[in-house]
Amino acid sequence: MEQNEKRKVVFSGIQPSGNITLGNYIGALRNFSSFPDADCLYCVVDLHTLTVRQNPAELRKRTTSLAALYVACGLDPEENIIYCQSHVPAHAELAWILNCFTYMGELNRMTQFKDKSAKHADNINAGLFTYPVLMASDILLYQTDIVPVGVDQKQHVEICRDIAQRFNGIYGDVFTIPEPYIRKASAKIMSLTEPTRKMSKSDPEDTFIALLDKPEDIRRKIKRAVTDSDGEIRYDPENKPGVSNLLTILAALKNQTPEEAAAVLSGLGYGALKEAVTDAVITEFTPIQQRYNEILADKEGLNAMLRRNAEKADYLARKTLRKVYKKVGLFQL
Repeated sequence: MEQNEKRKVVFSGIQPSGNITLGNYIGALRNFSSFPDADCLYCVVDLHTLTVRQNPAELRKRTTSLAALYVACGLDPEENIIYCQSHVPAHAELAWILNCFTYMGELNRMTQFKDKSAKHADNINAGLFTYPVLMASDILLYQTDIVPVGVDQKQHVEICRDIAQRFNGIYGDVFTIPEPYIRKASAKIMSLTEPTRKMSKSDPEDTFIALLDKPEDIRRKIKRAVTDSDGEIRYDPENKPGVSNLLTILAALKNQTPEEAAAVLSGLGYGALKEAVTDAVITEFTPIQQRYNEILADKEGLNAMLRRNAEKADYLARKTLRKVYKKVGLFQL
């Protein structure tokens, strides 16, 4: 009976590795309020950024900035645990144990490793290869039930499940087996200039909209977004990727399907489509930006919040880690 009454646990993490894009917002941050009846952990996964060389001062700045954005996007730090990954040592500690239960062949199949290796050929480090194991540690530490992810991260949740099931098969029911949560309406936001590629913060600035972009920058970027020459507003990702991408953005922000968004604009030109997308983005982002600036201005309050939440996360993480250490036979004082 008690097991049935257990609240679901949701874990979500975002890297503080650059601008938070519209794609990040629609795919992750906007979904955060989808779990009112769950215990939610929202992590700034700063350890994950180290697979690429970072400017230390910039990384620290982006870390607090992302934590402020979490709150600005509507997360209550008293109701949710908002914290930094590196403030909870158990993430790295469990990752080592899980490395010993993960096979090289599994990690070799990760498409993100292949993609990032191609982008950073001069720095193909072991951390890049074992990145999914640290992500599995992030998730499994908290007995997570649900992991909100974009389509491109689904493979990482699948390997996390495989690792957990393998460990449980040897030692009993130690880990909860997590499920990925992907919102169909916001599956994937593409580049504004190359709509066959995912919107990425590591690409040139005109290819993406950042959550902290000024209204005039948002308007300029969307105005320049690639469409096509046939002039008809319809959702057809294969033949009309640019128009379909704009419809996907509009639909996600309006809580519609892309087909419904297209029907509203039926008979109008691409100028009307871009204007509708621009208005929707600016309307969505303006109150978030205002709240973000207020939170960031109170550095002492932000630091205190992160400290309190890290202590809560550490308490939960240690419970799982102690159980794992005992199961594998590590002597504990």
